[in-house]
Amino acid sequence: MREKKIIAVVGATGQQGGGLVRAIMNDNSGKFKARALTRDPNSDKAHALRELGAEVVQVDLQDESSVTRAFEGAHGAYCVTFYFAHMSPEREFADATILANAIRNARVEHAIWSTLEDTRKFVPLDDPRMPTIMGKYKVPHFDAKGEADELFRKSGVPVTYLLASFYWDNLLAPGRGPTPDANGDLVLNMLMSDRKLAGIAAEDIGKCALGIFKRGTELTGQRIGIASDHLTGNEIAEKISKALGKPVRYNPVPFDAFRKSGMPLAEEVANMFQFYVDFEEEVLRSRDIARSRELDPELQSFDEWLARNKSQFAGAASSR
Repeated sequence: MREKKIIAVVGATGQQGGGLVRAIMNDNSGKFKARALTRDPNSDKAHALRELGAEVVQVDLQDESSVTRAFEGAHGAYCVTFYFAHMSPEREFADATILANAIRNARVEHAIWSTLEDTRKFVPLDDPRMPTIMGKYKVPHFDAKGEADELFRKSGVPVTYLLASFYWDNLLAPGRGPTPDANGDLVLNMLMSDRKLAGIAAEDIGKCALGIFKRGTELTGQRIGIASDHLTGNEIAEKISKALGKPVRYNPVPFDAFRKSGMPLAEEVANMFQFYVDFEEEVLRSRDIARSRELDPELQSFDEWLARNKSQFAGAASSR
């Protein structure tokens, strides 16, 4: 029997990495086995992955030698960084540097780098359309990842660059999905104007990543954007309304109003959605639905995702 190839997965207890580990362990072809890398191998999520049959390995992502050891012997590596754990684009770039060095030092045969656009290539820092943040960025968590692409190119390792989309799962967080207004009517507040948003279920990111690993060198050097749907705010509200059996009204929130809202990361979030809106054509074109379905034949449409998750919408089911 042919020995399975190891895929080392950074962030294995997170949404992207966890989805990939589960996709590997549930894959009937049995071509790969998962090495789940985590800071805390004793967490409940790590135990759940171990029960699926994954190898769970403790790793310090700020220690290059630790990451290199975790990658050694692996055919592939899934590399992702965690901006929202520290909110520092400089730390994001430093972590990406460690990952890029580690895949080279461990002689990994194929890596996937989970990246995003460097929005400064679309909106220069001196462009007044959106404010500059920290003096160096437009959308820090996008820009730092996009800037790090060059580190992976220079690694000498065959790399595929994976661009994810808005997670439909974000709509399940309190205040993110439909919320009751003063009259008790459900309102979906989003910063998408009348433009289309590329979205995907978080679990499908891992399945698409597995599809990339299965194709091997065929996709190395390519930028692969993934999405299950391109939907306007009105379309999203209408679909949620149908799923919940309750009217949901879409409210397009102006970017500047949100920037002044006092919400955490308000400027960065507003800039991100303004990037989606102002460069709708480029963002959607780079995230091809048909290609995503080729990588993940089980790709969930927004309607299918809603059917599985409608009971989780915070507040919506009990309002009115």
